[in-house]
Amino acid sequence: MGKVIFLVDMNAFFISCETARNPELKGRPAAVAGDPKDRAGIVLTANYEARKYKVKTTMTIREAKQLCPEIVFVPPDREYYRYISGEVMKILSGYSPIIQQNSIDEAWLDMTGCDIAFGKPFEAAEKIMNDMINKLDMMCSIGISENKFLAKMASDMKKPLGITEVWQGDVKDKIWPLPVGAMYGIGKRTEKKLSDIAIHTIGDIAKSDRNLLIKTFGKYGEELYDLAYGIDNSPVDENPLRNSKSISRSTTLPNDIIDLEYAKRIVLELAEEVGAEARRSGYSGRTVSIAIKYNDFKSITRQKAISPTYLTKEIYETGCELLKKNWNLSRPVRLLGIGLGDLQKGLAKQVSFFDLSGKYDAKEEKIERVMDKIRQKYGDDKIKRAKTIHLHKS
Repeated sequence: MGKVIFLVDMNAFFISCETARNPELKGRPAAVAGDPKDRAGIVLTANYEARKYKVKTTMTIREAKQLCPEIVFVPPDREYYRYISGEVMKILSGYSPIIQQNSIDEAWLDMTGCDIAFGKPFEAAEKIMNDMINKLDMMCSIGISENKFLAKMASDMKKPLGITEVWQGDVKDKIWPLPVGAMYGIGKRTEKKLSDIAIHTIGDIAKSDRNLLIKTFGKYGEELYDLAYGIDNSPVDENPLRNSKSISRSTTLPNDIIDLEYAKRIVLELAEEVGAEARRSGYSGRTVSIAIKYNDFKSITRQKAISPTYLTKEIYETGCELLKKNWNLSRPVRLLGIGLGDLQKGLAKQVSFFDLSGKYDAKEEKIERVMDKIRQKYGDDKIKRAKTIHLHKS
């Protein structure tokens, strides 16, 4: 039997979370955004009622209000969204033992052989969709295929509440006519480069000279060519870090910021997630990187080599060092990210002669692992570092 892969994507996730706990938002244009009193705040997610008025992510509150005067804004509650994400993954774990979470609101499932328990792929997808509605009062879209790439592409074709199958034989009809910007993994920069060599659709990629793509994009050009034909041999991997070069987290800010100290608190919160995932997976990293995207959508990344670590404290301190060196008070920031790269299994840390045999590191690791256990058992909001306590309060 061939592979069967699902991509389950929760629709308009942040605002759907808010609507589930506040039914008064149902049927009304609404969005999760920065402080509604601040007209420069940013829209993080808009519901489908608001999208009918062309309200989009990263639009300012003022712009959204101009397009849709009756829109309701809700301040973000990331801890709640992480909690609901965990509930989503619990539901999905009842359908497949092999799940790879791709982001806070989506995951791949290897459903190969699951037809015995749940029926044909479309029937199984309907059951998952109904579970999300009945248990969480939330909508999802589901893509079905024989590999991760096509399942992801399929999931984006019908929203909200869509179930779409795209198999290898459907690629020419369903995938090739799409613009290159619709291809999973292609960003604005790659889209521009492809346009510069007269490649505008995914079909154009498939029909282009493979060697030209490799010359233009390196190894990624070869991957683009294969994906255009629907070829993706990557497995659904419960621990994709084994095949990944980094663990990273980023967040679009509710408001553009120029305050370095506030940015450091955001980076600390992100570093907490990066460090926790590294420790949970048993990986340490030898580089820390930061990403800064400005309100003109231009971005920079910077990195620094370190001794192998999975400690939040060390990731955060290195991130702050990079942030301080590259902070520009005249350029408002819209997105921040931090990553731990050059991963290796375990922690092979070289201890300094002056570091008292690494006792300080051992103490810090013990503290962080205790924090991990408390959060895992009681939720992320039950224990915090002092710097982040008031971070998301309006």
